[in-house]
Amino acid sequence: MTQRISIDPITRLEGHGKIEIFLNDEGDVANTYFQIPELRGFERFCVGRPVEEMPLLTNRICGVCPEAHHMAAAKAADAVYHIDPPRTAKMLRELLYSAFYVTDHATHFYALGGPDFVMGPDAPVAERNILGVIHKVGLEIGGKVIQARKAGHTVVEMIGGRKVHPCTSIPGGLTKGITEEQRKEIEAMGRWAVEFGQFSLKLFSDIVLGNKAYVDLILGDIYTHHTYYMGMVDEHNKINFYDGKVRVVDPDGKEFVKYAPKDYAEHIAEHVEPWTYLKFPYLKKVGWKGFVDGKDSGIYCATPLSRLNAADGMATPLAQAEYEKFYKTLGGKPVHQRLATHWARLIELLYAAERWVELATDPEITLPNFHAIPTEKPTEGVGIVEAPRGTLTHHYWTDERGVLTKANLIVGTTNNYAPISMSINKAARSLITRGKVVTEPMLNMVEMAFRSYDPCFGCATHSLPGQMPLEVTIRDSKGEAIEVLRR
Repeated sequence: MTQRISIDPITRLEGHGKIEIFLNDEGDVANTYFQIPELRGFERFCVGRPVEEMPLLTNRICGVCPEAHHMAAAKAADAVYHIDPPRTAKMLRELLYSAFYVTDHATHFYALGGPDFVMGPDAPVAERNILGVIHKVGLEIGGKVIQARKAGHTVVEMIGGRKVHPCTSIPGGLTKGITEEQRKEIEAMGRWAVEFGQFSLKLFSDIVLGNKAYVDLILGDIYTHHTYYMGMVDEHNKINFYDGKVRVVDPDGKEFVKYAPKDYAEHIAEHVEPWTYLKFPYLKKVGWKGFVDGKDSGIYCATPLSRLNAADGMATPLAQAEYEKFYKTLGGKPVHQRLATHWARLIELLYAAERWVELATDPEITLPNFHAIPTEKPTEGVGIVEAPRGTLTHHYWTDERGVLTKANLIVGTTNNYAPISMSINKAARSLITRGKVVTEPMLNMVEMAFRSYDPCFGCATHSLPGQMPLEVTIRDSKGEAIEVLRR
């Protein structure tokens, strides 16, 4: 008789999801399903709205990464109106975005992913969290994390108008600039953020790389997959979160394609399965071959690790030195061990902090030239940025008044749905075998397979063709089902 193990809800991520593990008669894993049960539908209810509202509407998809949707939407709106914002506007947007990256990556490492390493995957549930981390490594570190988040959100508010859900980006630029006094404050916070990035990498080196059991876990086969890797790069193939072309490398690290945002649909398609609301993107020119890795499978990954694999280096000096150490330590490019994503995330945090300082010290950042008025008829446009969780694509179609007639979003986490499903399946098959008693720490190690991707399923869910099935179970006072209604 088939046994079923449910991990519901899964923990330490943004959004909702559940893992269903089915065992065969011998007690081995027969199959796993990583289900996303929530439906948000932003692609549908944005239709009929003026395109200039999209940076405000789509940033409500998520309270964790609204800045990513704000920027992708703003860039798509620029493209709809065929307008190129002034350099000052682009720098201000990227400055806001760099500060956001520091806060977001800090949140994941210390609060979501870090407890598995700082406390250990076998630690009691009550201790395997941010409070346990602070208790183990000291209150001083907790204070640094809070200060990093405060600094980042202060910059977001100065440039974006609000600490959460920024509101200043419009077609052609921004509604406001910054003063010299604000610039100095932003620069000072950025220099502190660089020190925080270096501190975090030192902490990772001491606690994780200094523990042979953790290094063996990272390098082991349980969390390893050979896929294509995606990330945005500048003209020198160095990582850039805000602007550039999307580069994809194959499992051997060779460039497969590099495309401009407007051409994404030539290269990316989406596969649908009946058991989940989330789609599975894949590389069109390779094709969907199912949940398998390798060069013959069109599945790709888009994460901090993917961005490092897809780029030729980092665009700032301190991050570049860490990038070189990363690949030297792990045996060269590309790195396929998915738990190494946590390390890659901290290298990105340092890059974002350095970029923050670069932009804050540019003499043009305080110029009043932060908006260009659109003059051309609106049509269609694509905006792409690198969200912390992966490449984020917004594609809008409008009528001649600039009112949306259609929208398509491929969200950071959506890119990773297939590799996340594969990682969960491989971890479950490796850890849950006949004769073994299934324990909570064992199931946490299955969850660790998706946690390295830092998924945000609140962002990733969006509408599919057809109707949303609805099931309501009516139970009596004893909890027994007396009627099930379906639509």
